[in-house]
Amino acid sequence: MNKSKRLRQGKKQVIAASIALSVIATGVFPFQSADALTRVTSESGTVWEIHDAFAPSLDTGSLRTVGSTQVQGFGNIFVKVSSPSASLMNGQMMRGFNLSYDGVNKFVSTQSVNLGNILITREVYVDTKNNRTRFFDTFTNVNNVAVKVDVSFGGSLGYGTTTNAAVVKATSSHDLQVTTDDSWVVVDSSARNNKPLGVAVGSPDPFDNGLTGLGDQQKDPFTTPMAESGNEANFYGFIHTLNIEPGQSKSLVNYVQVGEAGEEGLNNLVATLDGLNGQLDVTGLSNAQIRSISNWDISGIEGLDTGDALVIPNAPAANSFVTSSPYDVTNKSIADMQQDMMSGRTTSVQITQAYLDRIKVYDMGQLGFHAFLHVSETALSQAQAADVARAQGAKGDLLGIPIAIKDIYDTKDMPTTGGSKALEGWQPESDAFQVNKLREAGAVIIGKVNTSEFANSGSFSESGWQQTWNALYPSKTSFGSSGGSAVSVAADFAAAAMGSQTGVSLYAPTTGASLKSFRGTDGMASTTGVIPLTWGQDYAGPIAKTVTDLAIMLNATTGTDPQDIFTVTADADHKRPVDWKESLDVNALQGKKIGYIPSSFVSTYADDDTGQAVMDKFSQLQAAGATMVEMTALPAAPTRPSGINGSTEGWARYIELHKDFPYIDGASVLASDKVLIYNKRGYTAPTRMTEQAIQDYIKYRTDYKEVIKGWMDENGVDAVVYAGFISDVYNNDAAAAQLSSDRGTGVLTSNVGLPTVVVPVGTNDSGYSISMQLVGRAWDDAKVLGMAYALEQQTQARLLSSFVPALPYVSNNPGPIIDNGPTPPVKEEPETPPETTTPPEEPEAVNFTDTTYHWAKASIDVLIGKGLLTGYGDGTFRPNAGLTRAEAIKVIATYLGLEGKERALRTYPPRTGRISSSAQRPKRA
Repeated sequence: MNKSKRLRQGKKQVIAASIALSVIATGVFPFQSADALTRVTSESGTVWEIHDAFAPSLDTGSLRTVGSTQVQGFGNIFVKVSSPSASLMNGQMMRGFNLSYDGVNKFVSTQSVNLGNILITREVYVDTKNNRTRFFDTFTNVNNVAVKVDVSFGGSLGYGTTTNAAVVKATSSHDLQVTTDDSWVVVDSSARNNKPLGVAVGSPDPFDNGLTGLGDQQKDPFTTPMAESGNEANFYGFIHTLNIEPGQSKSLVNYVQVGEAGEEGLNNLVATLDGLNGQLDVTGLSNAQIRSISNWDISGIEGLDTGDALVIPNAPAANSFVTSSPYDVTNKSIADMQQDMMSGRTTSVQITQAYLDRIKVYDMGQLGFHAFLHVSETALSQAQAADVARAQGAKGDLLGIPIAIKDIYDTKDMPTTGGSKALEGWQPESDAFQVNKLREAGAVIIGKVNTSEFANSGSFSESGWQQTWNALYPSKTSFGSSGGSAVSVAADFAAAAMGSQTGVSLYAPTTGASLKSFRGTDGMASTTGVIPLTWGQDYAGPIAKTVTDLAIMLNATTGTDPQDIFTVTADADHKRPVDWKESLDVNALQGKKIGYIPSSFVSTYADDDTGQAVMDKFSQLQAAGATMVEMTALPAAPTRPSGINGSTEGWARYIELHKDFPYIDGASVLASDKVLIYNKRGYTAPTRMTEQAIQDYIKYRTDYKEVIKGWMDENGVDAVVYAGFISDVYNNDAAAAQLSSDRGTGVLTSNVGLPTVVVPVGTNDSGYSISMQLVGRAWDDAKVLGMAYALEQQTQARLLSSFVPALPYVSNNPGPIIDNGPTPPVKEEPETPPETTTPPEEPEAVNFTDTTYHWAKASIDVLIGKGLLTGYGDGTFRPNAGLTRAEAIKVIATYLGLEGKERALRTYPPRTGRISSSAQRPKRA
């Protein structure tokens, strides 16, 4: 099944006919996503990429890119409300509108986003004739008091200060400085074949268009003014302030228009933008919508006094922010939880339940982080088995510990899709080697987490199902491709996670989440049963909260796999320590010399302080006993042999493991129509590497390791340190790697295959997490892990998310565990509201302690909300119990339109095999 949150689960028993009736009657159906974000092409050939509800379902309504411009994630809105009921996401980028595409040029919200009882909707219209996109954003106050709403519209119009920078070419004030007095601005870059782009944000003076500020849309636009120069001058945030009375709706209209290259094209674009005020483009808007516009003068538009009221779609019901587990897992390490289980303070079932509750509350829904693709149906059963094993004397660092698995690892009990709809429903018959080792160690495999499709992006974790958001900075990218793994750990959805790295895919998400990760020497860990990106360079490894937790994970997962040529060649069982924890020494940096290359800490386009901030933390290495050694540039790599095709060879080896794999070769997978539109490739018959090419490639990587060893020996260093990032962290809706972060440090790890541990060391001036990467010689894995431990103990610099606090505990005195898995997420179709801007009030939600993970929870909530059913006096609903005859009649009467005639229905004789007898159970309260 393809749910709105893409969580799959097995067949479930229908508990009652009334539940099925309510599902049909209320329009609660699974949301079927399409195969790619939407591209609309104008008559002049400009391609507009819109982030709608189509995969990867970012659903911001912003522009991913605009052809022939430097636009990268523009047209998003950050919203801040003064409402006392505002959520944790107040002030963040809005998403979750379920923007529906009409197949031509229009995108409409089919559900509102509720931010502090301000209902927010978006409508995006691409005028293909005039090469212009209109953003129509409506804000409806359903509070009983007036609310101030600050809205920042904008994003990135370029980056850097040279070719790709957005240079102001014109403003409505006829100067080249953008201020709040301006109605529009035109920018262009010096990049080849680029076209000028204009942004229009409201009528000019003397009309008060409500433009109250200009912010930095890559930071907090409400507190950080837009820069006038430098890289940050590319990041526009046009801030409007709305004061909205109870029951009132106000709308903002903003336009983005592309002109033609050259001076004439620029002049025509300026004239068009100047003309908007006199001839506002309101194509397709209703009178009610036009009347709600606040930032443009609509007094000249005639006939607006007729027409219906605004139709505002409902927002989905919010999850209940409670947990049924008495154990608080927030910021608990594996070692912490294992100690608590051994002492009898908690159980694996309580720990697993706590994580499941947090996944439901914080990961699902419109403003969720979207780390999980599939929550295990058997998570609680696995935990229960671990508790039984412990009671019988079993021990182990991972016994009963929930671990998340990146969705490129094979799992025999859950689908493995590689983050692509091309592999929807594919479920291997066996586990990946490392997953099997985790199970043998007693771990609870809690679920599969998101990855960029086929692990091919280090900038964003954008799969065919969803895109993951950063746990520390909820409007930012989680990075890739192991973004789901990092977020699941940083948000306390799992104790640790398995990720992978071909280029940056462990260290980038780890740095962005202020965590620790380990990439070992080639051959230290198996990649058998892991969907490939580049065979021979792929590495499968852990992400965790502490270096100690990394050691615990490595104890279970590293070593020789007879099916993995690299672990066999390396003899990994003899290269790894017997116990990785024995390498953890707080004095491991004493007397060590740590090398660094100064130029690796300098960005080629960002001008913030990130690289210098990392270098400033060299003092922490020195405080732990190390000496810093400035090094010369890297030595040249050996000549790369010909005939190397890591993708083809990797897919061939992976498919050989699976007789029932749905494609004949990797090229067929990558050419599938179900692959994301910007990842899809044409089919070319693949040619596998020859045996000679394989041996040549292994020798090449071995020789490269020797080159680096000689370089380190020559400089007399024990390890080399690199920064994780050398720029700020950027928003989640761009396409270019430069607008995720600058990672261009030249770090050796992946290209050579060297042991590397990532450790957070604090923040830069902007408040973003920074880290160090400690890189060692081949097979110095345990030594590097020890150095990382010493650095961790010195800095204690891990950042915690303020957006995923501990959940209040509500006791439910549960009976026997019935493991039905998590509730499948559903899309609630909007009801037609009365002719008013205020949607009908929703009944107060009733939360039962035993329906949280029931498959029919959404339908049960509907029945409760309509007053058709109630619960028991002990706070339970008992969803698997039958209905009394009176309850069944009440439900049926409602859906047949026979309210008030229940008495007549009761005179009918009961059917044979009635639903249940009221004498068989207590009466509902």
